[in-house]
Amino acid sequence: MTNSASIPAVLSLVTLGVRDLRASTDFYERLGFPKSSASVDGEVSFFRLAGAVLGLYGLSDLADDGQVGLVDARGFRGASLAVNVGSPAEVDAAAAAAVAVGARVTKPPQGTSWGGYHCYFADLDDHLWEIAHNPFWPIRADGTPELPV
Repeated sequence: MTNSASIPAVLSLVTLGVRDLRASTDFYERLGFPKSSASVDGEVSFFRLAGAVLGLYGLSDLADDGQVGLVDARGFRGASLAVNVGSPAEVDAAAAAAVAVGARVTKPPQGTSWGGYHCYFADLDDHLWEIAHNPFWPIRADGTPELPV
């Protein structure tokens, strides 16, 4: 039996639970992420990304909203966020920009076994971000990667 219901294969919003909303909002603004006027000062911040929205919300408030217990607010969460860029030099520049606003590099920029170039950094709440150049994924004018069919 086939299920006719489905979920659209679209990522529209990623919400990060943060310990200090004001500090995290400032961090992402200093990274150059454009903050939306839909943000509510002191409650939630939204940033426009190519094809999606990044939200920042209080960590315990987000756990409450999802009706899950807050186990550990620090450390690796089993997921990373990524920004793909057009060249290794852009990876280096993005890593330097992240460090300049307070990010902690967890893996310095370097080549990969699959022919790319990347690094990882952690934001103020240890959310893991990868900056990557994948020579097999051209970057469109809107900043999104073009995946092979």
